[in-house]
Amino acid sequence: MDASDNSFECLHFERHGDVLVVTVDKPGDPLNKVDDRLHHELTALFPRLQAEREARAVLLTGTDSAFSAGGDFDWFPQLQEPGRLEDLRLDARQMIFDLLDVHLPVVCAVTGHAIGLGASIALLCDVVVMAETARLADPHVRVGIVAGDGGTIAWPLALGPMLAKRYLLTGDPLTAADAEHLGLVAQTTPDAESCRSAGLEWAERLAAGAPLAVQYTKQAINAWIKQTSGSAFEHASALEILTFDSDDHAEALSALSEKREPRFTGR
Repeated sequence: MDASDNSFECLHFERHGDVLVVTVDKPGDPLNKVDDRLHHELTALFPRLQAEREARAVLLTGTDSAFSAGGDFDWFPQLQEPGRLEDLRLDARQMIFDLLDVHLPVVCAVTGHAIGLGASIALLCDVVVMAETARLADPHVRVGIVAGDGGTIAWPLALGPMLAKRYLLTGDPLTAADAEHLGLVAQTTPDAESCRSAGLEWAERLAAGAPLAVQYTKQAINAWIKQTSGSAFEHASALEILTFDSDDHAEALSALSEKREPRFTGR
């Protein structure tokens, strides 16, 4: 893959020796909120990484403010157009499975907030480092929808079902210290710059290992993840589409725009 690939607007590529660095940096949005364009590019990213033959490891990172702060609420009304939600479900499904099928080790440097889909992608990478200024959370339930874009497999795999429920059913955020204590991240750093440096060190360490041994071990573990969690992911992604059409989701968006607490009814 050409590191100067200009078919992406929100993702930037550069090479550091045997490491391919991919930076999420959406023009005009330091929080890297997920809209149609960024969702499309993230869906296209992992097949590109599967085709990578020069690098021995990948570093995935973001801006100082955010790895990705989750869905752009201004985008959500567009998803009510006919066919859009099903297209989104298929893209989200493919994105997560393609991430798990990347043969190279992928290190994620959570330089800034990783929320919703951003958290799912980070937690399904192979090594995660996190800046102390960042937060990790999946607040889908707070806007009345199911965490169907990977959260219902990423969090239970990392924490176990009971702790995963504690965070997925409340949407509460985790600090870097909390995440390290719970084993979600391998290392914490003071700020975004040091987080990128630490992430690159981890990627270089993995790149220096025996490529076939590293890649095949990863593939074996991820095959187990897909086998044990695939049906749960399919179930969650379908339920997310249902909740996008719920009254509670519409109420959550209205409450956000009106700066008030939502009044959920279970419909």
